[in-house]
Amino acid sequence: MHEPSDNPTDARPVDPTDVRPVDPTDARPVDPTAADPVPSTADELVAVFDPEGHAIGAAPRGEVYARGLWHGSAGVLVRSTDRTRVYVHRRTDTKSVFPGVHDCLAGGVIDAGEEPAQTARRELAEELGISRVDLTPFGQTRWEGRSGDALVRCHLFGFEAFYDGPIRHQPSEVADGWWWTEDVLRDHLADPSWPFVPDSRALLDEWRARRAGRARTTRG
Repeated sequence: MHEPSDNPTDARPVDPTDVRPVDPTDARPVDPTAADPVPSTADELVAVFDPEGHAIGAAPRGEVYARGLWHGSAGVLVRSTDRTRVYVHRRTDTKSVFPGVHDCLAGGVIDAGEEPAQTARRELAEELGISRVDLTPFGQTRWEGRSGDALVRCHLFGFEAFYDGPIRHQPSEVADGWWWTEDVLRDHLADPSWPFVPDSRALLDEWRARRAGRARTTRG
């Protein structure tokens, strides 16, 4: 495992030739009753970005976190159609980054070759079971900090969706969830001791700033 890098440009494309050849003697009979193997999330290829937010290559997810590489994440803020409530959830304790804390963005890391909107739509369906909704981009920002010992450098892309239907949690990702009014959410976010995903907090600042700007324009 690589140590986290202090160089924000320390990213490289994945070399497709950098694979271990299969040893034909290293084989075992296949058990037809066994479940299909599930690949480790640490091996998933995710998009690597430069500090300015341009995709420059790809690397395994585990390496991205181990080396502190800039990567991308897309999230969806789910609001009720009457625009009074926001869906808030708590992340499972088994999450590799920011486990057990609250969030109000359904989202995740941008995979290699994906656009942010594709990631947002995929993650919304996986985490909350929501599909066939319009997604409206509301902001983009970048954040760097730590989750435990891991250095996290991330470009965040925010989207908004309006929805009142049923919600189905992905058990491995979402421990619990509920609807809150925007006032209740704002009061909780004002409490620095409330455990909330810090990069989502940064993106929500963009969302609130944009809404405040629209309100000033309307009044003007």
